[in-house]
Amino acid sequence: MSVSPFSPPNIIIPTEPDPALVKMLYDLEAVRGAWRCDLTKYDQYLRGEQPLTFMSDAMRSEFGDQITSLVLNWPELGTEAYENRVDVEGFRFPGESAGDESLWTTWQANNMDEQSSMGHTDAIALSRAAAIVGGPDAGDDEPVVTVESAFDVAWLRSPRSGAIRAGLKRWTEDDGTEFANLYVPGATHTLSWLRGQWLPVSTDPHGIERPLLVPLVNLPRTKYRDGRSEFSSIIGLADAANKMATDMMISGEYHAMPRRWAFGLKRDDFVDANGNKKSAWAFTKGRLWANENKDVKVGQFPEADLKNFHDTIRLLAQLASQMLALPDDYMSFTSDNPPSADALRAAEARMVKRVERKHVSFGGTWEEVMRLTQRIKTGAFDPNARALETVWRNPATPTVAQKADAIVKLHAQGIIPLEQARIDMGYTPAQRIEMRAMDDEAVANDPILNASRALTGGADAAAGGL
Repeated sequence: MSVSPFSPPNIIIPTEPDPALVKMLYDLEAVRGAWRCDLTKYDQYLRGEQPLTFMSDAMRSEFGDQITSLVLNWPELGTEAYENRVDVEGFRFPGESAGDESLWTTWQANNMDEQSSMGHTDAIALSRAAAIVGGPDAGDDEPVVTVESAFDVAWLRSPRSGAIRAGLKRWTEDDGTEFANLYVPGATHTLSWLRGQWLPVSTDPHGIERPLLVPLVNLPRTKYRDGRSEFSSIIGLADAANKMATDMMISGEYHAMPRRWAFGLKRDDFVDANGNKKSAWAFTKGRLWANENKDVKVGQFPEADLKNFHDTIRLLAQLASQMLALPDDYMSFTSDNPPSADALRAAEARMVKRVERKHVSFGGTWEEVMRLTQRIKTGAFDPNARALETVWRNPATPTVAQKADAIVKLHAQGIIPLEQARIDMGYTPAQRIEMRAMDDEAVANDPILNASRALTGGADAAAGGL
C-alpha cells in the first residue's frame, strides 16, 4: 500500500516520532480547522446548495416541506467567468521569445492543463488551493505535480517575509488509515495516525531549501495573504435573489390559483376526510369550497403581479454584476440588437483587468512550481529561473478575425517576428514546432529558391545572396 502521493528514491524510515514535527502538524491542523468554516460556506454557494435565507419562520411553518429554494447561482457564474479566462500557455525564460519546451513537457506530463483549471476554480471560489511537487514516480523521469483542495492542505507563513515555512497535506486511504505529509525546508515527512497518535512512516530528505508546497491564492492582501473568495462580496445579494425567486414561485401558485377568503368559517372546518387538520393552502388547489352554513361568504383576491419580483431580481443582478465586474450580457441584460465588438471590449475592460491581476498572483505560483520541478530534475537551481515568466492566453475576447488581422499587420510591419505572431495567436509550443518544420519543408521544396541555388552554385551561396 502506498502511503505517500510521491515515490522518491531516497526515502528513509524514521524510528521515533519527532516532537517538533508532531507539534508543527498540530499547528497546521489548527490552521486547516480555522479555514474549514469559510471553505464549507463558499463551497455550498459554488455548488448551489446554500441554505435559503430571509425566509420568515411563519412562512416556513405554513408551507413546510412544500417549499424549496430556487437558486440563482451567481457565485458559480462569476467563478466560471473568471476561470474561463485564466489559461496557462507556457513558461518563458528571460530573453526568450518562445516558451521553454522542457518546462512545458513537465507541465503536460502532469496533466496540468486540467489540474490548473481545477486549482484556479477552487482558488477563485474558495479563496485558495495549493500545488505540491514531489520526486518522479518509479520508471518515470518527470517530477510529480498535484493540485490540492484547500480542504486537505494548510500552511504556515514566516511572520517576517510571508514565505511558506511549513505545509500540510492530509488524506485517508481506502482502508480508513489517515496520513499526513509535512512539507518543511529540506525534507518531506509522512506520518500516520495509529493507536491514537501520529507516528512516523517515512522521510524524504530532498535537500531543497524550501517546502515543496506552493499556495495558489486568490485576491491576496498584505495583511491577508491567503486571499478571499471572488464572490464573497455578493453573497448577500445572491441570498436576496434566491429569496425573491422563491417568493416569486410561491406567488406563482397564487397567480394560477388566487387566494380565497371566507367569512363564517372556523379553522376547524379545514379537515380532511379522516378529520385531520389541514392548512388552508392544501384546500386551495383545484378545490371548490362549499359549506352548509348559509351565513358563510366566500370570494377571492386579485391575482398576484409577478412583475415586482422580476424588477427586484433584475436590480439585484445588476448590483451583483457590478460587484463582480461582469459585462451586462453575462446577466442577460441584452437588447434585441447585439453589441458591437468595440462595445463588448469596453464592457469587458474591468473584468479583463481583474483577470490580468490574477495572472500575476497565479503566475507566481506556477513559476515557483516550475522552479521546483527543474531543481528536482537537474539537482540545482537555474539563476535564470528567478525571472521565469508564465505565458497566459489573452484574457480579452476579440474576434478571431480581428485578432489575426492585428497580428498580421504587426508582423508585416516588422514590429514582431513570425514566432511571436504565432505565440500571440495562441498556438501551443507543440503546434509552433510543427509549423517551424513545415516552414523548413516549404523552403526546401521551393522551386524558385532551388533554381537560384543552382544558378549561384549552391545553398550556401544562395543563402548569402538572398
